[in-house]
Amino acid sequence: MIDIDLYKAKKLYPFQEQTVTTILNELDDNGVDFNLLYQLPTGGGKTVIFSEIAKQYIARTKKKILILTHRIELSVQTSKQLSAISVTNKIINSEVKELPNQDEYQCFIAMVETLHNRLNDDGNFIKDVGLVIVDEAHYNSFRKIFQYYLNCNILGVTATPLSSNKALPLKDNYNKLLVGESISGLIEKGYLSNADTFSYDVNLHGLKIGTNGDFTITSSDTLYSNYFMQEKLIFAYEEVSLGQKTLIFNAGIETSIRVYESFKKLKYNIRHLDSTFSDKDRKEILAWFKTTPNAILTSVGILTTGFDEPTVKTIIINRATRSLTLYHQMIGRGSRRLPDKNQFQVIDLGNNVRRFGLWQDYINWQDAFKFPDRFLESRITEIEDMEFEVDYEFPKGYDKFMDTEKLESFNIKERYHLHIDNGQKGKKAVEESLENHFSVILAAAKDMDHGFEILNFLQDHIEHRLKHYTKCISKSTDNYFKYLLETYNRQLSQKIRTHINAS
Repeated sequence: MIDIDLYKAKKLYPFQEQTVTTILNELDDNGVDFNLLYQLPTGGGKTVIFSEIAKQYIARTKKKILILTHRIELSVQTSKQLSAISVTNKIINSEVKELPNQDEYQCFIAMVETLHNRLNDDGNFIKDVGLVIVDEAHYNSFRKIFQYYLNCNILGVTATPLSSNKALPLKDNYNKLLVGESISGLIEKGYLSNADTFSYDVNLHGLKIGTNGDFTITSSDTLYSNYFMQEKLIFAYEEVSLGQKTLIFNAGIETSIRVYESFKKLKYNIRHLDSTFSDKDRKEILAWFKTTPNAILTSVGILTTGFDEPTVKTIIINRATRSLTLYHQMIGRGSRRLPDKNQFQVIDLGNNVRRFGLWQDYINWQDAFKFPDRFLESRITEIEDMEFEVDYEFPKGYDKFMDTEKLESFNIKERYHLHIDNGQKGKKAVEESLENHFSVILAAAKDMDHGFEILNFLQDHIEHRLKHYTKCISKSTDNYFKYLLETYNRQLSQKIRTHINAS
């Protein structure tokens, strides 16, 4: 039972009031069978906005509203807001098998799987619905419900209008995208806290990509549970967030438990939470987290949506993800504004900023909606992602016959940007790279034949370095890389013939 007496309705901000008017006008102008998708960053108040839309829509049309969610916490949160603004509503959970008294309610809130089961038994389980509102509309599970509401308007709301399944783009179900305030705009107007981001390079070697397009939990647990990653996490925490309320996101339960154990050994005030916990234990831990100023909470997945704790000062992303949506959801947990909080910290331990840019950066969401394949392909592809992020590791024993430290100290990407910043040609970085390789060969080679043998050993390293260079230039093709590699090896071979004595 929801205690609505203790819940005070949230007053709409001016931009939220304008959004409500704009969306209702869009629905009026386009009639039934028009589906609208609305984008607003996490923390912008989507629940407040669509609850007010529901209230005004009911007053205009006298029809009922159906709100779909994928988490019970979101259902309860929505029900509280609706009740506080005098919209009678009912949550359809697993215990609700029938709705004999539908006229008592103006709005129904349902989790998608529960409602789908009811509609399978009775296609008219909920009658006289005029508008279906879909919270977190990027999830594809909602599609199965749409067939039952073909003569209704559908309003989807999401922070990231990219389908969770790239094979099923949102443009297939929504006629138009309405883009709301940007993250930077909400920060500038004082509605969100600004993020100060700290990135720590991580060697992602060993991560595997699963069928859902993201890195697998198993490979993530293997990488992030090891001693060196635990040490890097603790170092980052102590450098950036020591003594502050901190929320750590992990990919797997094994990693989160290791994080808990590592911090506990150092006497830090930390708890662990994952989806296997009972509702009672979960509520107790979240209550502890809310009231403990220096609390550290290490978690897996469940706090990315339906969780709101404004007092969080630091978000640690202790994982790598290929999901832009998840990236924004995790950081958004720290963005709530308080009178004494206009900034929070983000610690990235998965090279995610390199993959997606800063959280505050502008994103062309219209492009993402209309051309999702192109939008996603403009970022690092699956194979290139791994090649670009993984540091090259020389095979065991190479350091015995050549100066691998000298090779590792040369960063072609840094040299490229240095030359560009100085108004020089970026290609100069390739020339310097070639000299770096040759100097190591010259110092190690006993004779010319041995020099060519070392050059052969270095082929993987040369390819790896030149791929980093081609990532820096805007127009690089496979043919250009092939040409670059052939030219590089030809010039190295010529230097070996010229400067190293034959046997």
